[in-house]
Amino acid sequence: MLTARAVPLPRAVLSALTRAVPLPRAVLSACSVLALLPVLLVLLVMGTLAAGPALADQVRGSQRQVMRTLDVAAAWRITRGAGVKVAVLDSGVDPRHHDLAGSVITGPDLTSGANPRGVAPLRLHGTYMASLIAGHGHGPGRADGVIGVAPAARVLSVRVILEDDEPGFHDFNSEARFENVVARGIRYAVDHGAAVINMSISKDQPTRQERAAIRYAISKGVVLVAAAGNDGAGRKDGPYSYPASLPGVISVAAADRGMHKASFSNRNSLVLLAAPGVDIFGAGPGDQYWVGRGTSQATALVSGVAALIKAKYPRMSPALVAQALTTGATRRPARGYDPGMGFGVVNAARSLAEAARLARHRHTASGPGVQDTDLPMTDDTGAAPAALPPVQVVRRDTGMITVYGGVALAATACAGASLTVVIMLVRRTRRTRSDRDHRDHTEHDDPREPQPGWRQQAPT
Repeated sequence: MLTARAVPLPRAVLSALTRAVPLPRAVLSACSVLALLPVLLVLLVMGTLAAGPALADQVRGSQRQVMRTLDVAAAWRITRGAGVKVAVLDSGVDPRHHDLAGSVITGPDLTSGANPRGVAPLRLHGTYMASLIAGHGHGPGRADGVIGVAPAARVLSVRVILEDDEPGFHDFNSEARFENVVARGIRYAVDHGAAVINMSISKDQPTRQERAAIRYAISKGVVLVAAAGNDGAGRKDGPYSYPASLPGVISVAAADRGMHKASFSNRNSLVLLAAPGVDIFGAGPGDQYWVGRGTSQATALVSGVAALIKAKYPRMSPALVAQALTTGATRRPARGYDPGMGFGVVNAARSLAEAARLARHRHTASGPGVQDTDLPMTDDTGAAPAALPPVQVVRRDTGMITVYGGVALAATACAGASLTVVIMLVRRTRRTRSDRDHRDHTEHDDPREPQPGWRQQAPT
């Protein structure tokens, strides 16, 4: 199987988290990219290059192991994601790819102005992620091409990043006017009906506007899923990546083929769960197919599972969706949680089962003794209490607290030193007295003369 070439991640402020290589449309073989060149040349000479459907079949077959890991076949007996809109905040999605045709709504390009005029967006990374979430395949029975985790879901594409090969990439990541494109993208997605927002993107620090946008999305019941980051190689811990590490966002790590933490995947205490992230097949613009690795791919797969949950339980809160995902995870760490893999590897069928259990519960408590939130607060007798006095705010002088604390610490140190000196003096006095008594005893007690009152004992 083709492996991903080593494409270094950009060091810019905002980047896509994936490494991928294109697959030739006519052939898929277990060899390197360079080894494919003579094969393709021979096929061209022989005139047998038009084997697109055969490749599409192989792509679907190459997805089989990942889909088996996620247990999507069992989940699809319950829902395939119909009625759910998943926002893909990325580099843009090709709506004409035959595995996504009819399922993509193209939103705004918030990077407008970064590329020179007349330069069309590449839309590689975004198309790749969208296909993993909602690809529906093509051909008879849609049995060919890429199938997503929620193939009946719709994708809302919002362009918030540039590919690193685009000419405006440097300007986009350095100009202040593009600083809050992610925040704007989140708000646009929420206001246009997205139930899940996929963010296979990363940056070093969040902005205040991004924090506010995430709070806004959660308040509207929208599930946010983001990539934990690809900078974990050679690190025991970290680093933290944003927006994945912000409260309320589901941070996703990548698992390798053995369902262990992928070497490149970030390891930190905010990772919630993992998904396959190595040798993942997906769609590219222009009916291409790609294979790559990264926490981006893992994030898209988790977003697909979240879409299945929201399709079945549209009113389920983001917190309960996250709980269903973590409780339904497989390959759970021995201690229950691990910063590299979170609570385990996502499983679509088990997560839906957990969501069904959680859907039976109310968001607020009910029953005897529970206060009705629609009524004013009452005391134990059931009567409304008198007006409460204003809360008294105590302002403490932190400077004086520091001074007094220092004085107290110094006094404690002096007391300890004094006690140590007293103990040493007492011990020295006792030692001196003991030595004097021993000398007196030696001078007056001659062992050669029997002492009065002693009884001499003759040898036997």
